[in-house]
Amino acid sequence: MATSSSPGTPGTPDDRPAGGLVTVEQPDDPRLSDYTGLTDVELRRRREPAEGLFIAEGEKVIRRARQAGYAMRSMLLSAKWIDVMRDVIDEAPAPVYAVSPELAERVTGYHVHRGALASMQRKPLPKPEDLLATARRVVIMESVNDHTNIGAIFRSAAALGMDAVLLSPDCADPLYRRSVKVSMGAVFAVPYARLQSWPQDLETVRDAGFPLLALTPDEKAVPLDTATRRCGDRAALLLGAEGSGLSTRALRAADQWVRIPMAHGVDSLNVGAAAAVAFYAVARQAG
Repeated sequence: MATSSSPGTPGTPDDRPAGGLVTVEQPDDPRLSDYTGLTDVELRRRREPAEGLFIAEGEKVIRRARQAGYAMRSMLLSAKWIDVMRDVIDEAPAPVYAVSPELAERVTGYHVHRGALASMQRKPLPKPEDLLATARRVVIMESVNDHTNIGAIFRSAAALGMDAVLLSPDCADPLYRRSVKVSMGAVFAVPYARLQSWPQDLETVRDAGFPLLALTPDEKAVPLDTATRRCGDRAALLLGAEGSGLSTRALRAADQWVRIPMAHGVDSLNVGAAAAVAFYAVARQAG
């Protein structure tokens, strides 16, 4: 099954074999184009959605992406990971490029600690209405553009039983490498969609029978436990960006403001931590 290419072998992504292990020794080999410049955040944010791909990093994340039904375009492995990923190599109908750690760093722009990367094909996003039709507990994020926070919120959402995530148009990409890595692949477990008009599309959520609970540290907000007891078996939690929180427009659109009671003079939590507390409260009430 295994094949190898000589140094500097020309090729294009369209020339990739259907599958198999290929040794690559040149950083400018076009077959590695999916992996170039991974540390250039702005470039990758534009490029990946446009080309319909995302990067999965590490054995567990790669396996979870495949289990979630994402098709593999290719894999980039250093030598020590070939045996670990042998079953994936044998099963995946995509080329696997074996490279040295030094070459991987030159291509990607950083030291690939986990030694295993995969380029995966994105799926079309569902419509918000389709997610709301079967969900009970929904997360709505406004302007959360930090990839670490996105990943942490998805991980908590998956662990604590949230059914769907809706994103405002300016939220960061959940499938960006950092988000996927922080979530440990939980971004594949919770379905998500983007709202096109903000905050007008919050009416879609309300029309589907979800009370809109805006998480805010404002002293006029109702304690979280009190609010969740009142909202029945459906709830949509609105979360804002780190620091600035929810916008005035989003707060006005909400049905109720809710807060997490604080002690020792602490006024607020990181949005990832606040999300986990809120998700637990909602899940506990919903049973």
